[in-house]
Amino acid sequence: MATPALLPVMPTRGSSAFSAPPLTEAQPRATRAAAPAIHAAQAAQESAADAWLAQLAVTALIEEAQLTPKPALVDRRGSGAHRDLDLAIMLRSAHALEPTFAELARAARRSLPSATLRAELAQIGRAGEHEMMRATGGSNAHRGAIWIVGLLVAGAALAQRDGTQSAARHPNAGSHAQARAHAASRVALAMKVCTLAAQIACFPDRFAAAPDSNGERARQRYQVGGARREAQDGFPHVIAVGLPALLAARANDMGEDAARLDALLAIMSSLDDTCLLHRAGLPGLHAGQQGARRVLELGGSATAAGRTALAELDRALLALNASPGGAADLLAATLFIDMLVHRDTSGSQTSWNI
Repeated sequence: MATPALLPVMPTRGSSAFSAPPLTEAQPRATRAAAPAIHAAQAAQESAADAWLAQLAVTALIEEAQLTPKPALVDRRGSGAHRDLDLAIMLRSAHALEPTFAELARAARRSLPSATLRAELAQIGRAGEHEMMRATGGSNAHRGAIWIVGLLVAGAALAQRDGTQSAARHPNAGSHAQARAHAASRVALAMKVCTLAAQIACFPDRFAAAPDSNGERARQRYQVGGARREAQDGFPHVIAVGLPALLAARANDMGEDAARLDALLAIMSSLDDTCLLHRAGLPGLHAGQQGARRVLELGGSATAAGRTALAELDRALLALNASPGGAADLLAATLFIDMLVHRDTSGSQTSWNI
């Protein structure tokens, strides 16, 4: 019986090659006709994913700013040690950066970690700084966060690109083993995003002007790692400090604000914060680190003794005109990663390669 025209004829051992048979004339026409619609749908999906990442980044900045009471930082009570900032300015800055974060995601999604991508992201970030300054009337609200959170946005876009799903998409954990696997998938996703961001950060920005930020001057003067080293090392104060502290406090039913404050304090306790060093030198850094440890030793911000120690830390830093701005940026990064992995499990349209 003759073989139907549209079914492939499998080659035998003696045939010239085990290759696919030629397409019929109708098939390539149909494929070509469908291609624009397929590409348009893919572009729309990628654009939505970029917007989603940008919204998460802005939300992380807003929720960090609104968290109260933070030691010597802008919050709902006031300006902390920052005379040129208040909560309204911080919120304007965060919203102004949403297009920047979306553009960072878009650039990363169509590339690989490389010097070229590093330079492109830096150019986008510098344009974002101008938008921030315009929104704040010249105040530096989020320059450090553009670098820290922006790199993580780029890392998340790279992680999304291959489109394979992780166990984090399936939160129906009915057993202890499933729950452990579910938690492990979240950790793996967080680490993958931070690792990809670190790969980008390790490339030099070939077109950058000589660094002249306050943080860079403090880094050089006191020979500490700073934000650049934090990123190049894979965000250890996010992965190994901030997130574990946040999750541990939640597990102890401390309440979300207390959990986030304790995550900030955990970061402060070990970070060589260049913002503290710039404003108050080693005395400011030591006051911040030791004061944060004291709050945590007393049970954290949810306890009466911890709240008293937190108020004392606030007063001590204000007396030194010192502000833990680097720790605040890393708390925002921690919140971004936390929201990223948890919101993906609750039904977002993103998918992950981990």
